[in-house]
Amino acid sequence: MKSMTGYGRGECAQDGFKITVELSSVNRKQAEVSVTLPRELELLEAQIRDAINHHVARGRVNARVALHAAETKLSARQHINEPLAKAYAAELARLAKQLKLSGEVTLDQVLRAPGVFQTDEELAGTEDLWPAVQKALNQGLAALVKMREREGAHLAKDLTARIGVMRTAVEKVQKQAPTTAANYRQNLLERIKSAGLEAIAPDDERLLKEIVLFADRSDISEELTRLQSHFQQYEDCRKSKDPVGRTLDFLAQEMNREINTIGSKANDAIISREVVTLKAELEKFREQAQNVE
Repeated sequence: MKSMTGYGRGECAQDGFKITVELSSVNRKQAEVSVTLPRELELLEAQIRDAINHHVARGRVNARVALHAAETKLSARQHINEPLAKAYAAELARLAKQLKLSGEVTLDQVLRAPGVFQTDEELAGTEDLWPAVQKALNQGLAALVKMREREGAHLAKDLTARIGVMRTAVEKVQKQAPTTAANYRQNLLERIKSAGLEAIAPDDERLLKEIVLFADRSDISEELTRLQSHFQQYEDCRKSKDPVGRTLDFLAQEMNREINTIGSKANDAIISREVVTLKAELEKFREQAQNVE
């Protein structure tokens, strides 16, 4: 079981360059990947997304990739693209003449034009840098997954504790459920007596019919069985190596349906008290399950 939150960082130096990759992930119902790249590495976005999606099944992952001179290199050399500079100068001179503007084209104007100054990073080929990007990315992903697994272990511990409390409450409900019909029969006889009505024999057909109808309406055996099944499905999820967040969301919805039905059908104070406990623990379970991948 993994959490959807985590952080990882990786870096790799190669051929005078250093690639740094930072990954952070937060909760999302679906898988989302956001990649921020320098212009020189934009063509690698699809490969980076594929690598992230291979390791992350759920949650929003923000990936930031930086390209800069390695520490072993004093500085990134500057290069002037002379053909481009000459083309800019010619076009600027032509435009000035066409617009009948005074003054000559200056060197400063030409050097400020996009692409005239290029650093080593800009001259490096995208595909040449992919091995370094991939190595840094794999380091970051390994750290990210490790943190998500560590957080997931804490989530599993808390979720298991919630299920344990709910199991105890369900056991109390199962123990109390068989007595509800007898309690209803006794309460009904007492209400008849206190109302001053004609006494009814314990085996009176009308009384027996009313008790049978009540027992049928208040029967919660199916709901209790399904709850126990959901608890077992949680245990299967806890042991699974696959992403289980969506399954846990579904189980929480189903458990909520069964608990609400028990609360509406069982006309018993003890059962009602346990239903309150079940609802409170299920809400905490649901909140934590939303953090699971």
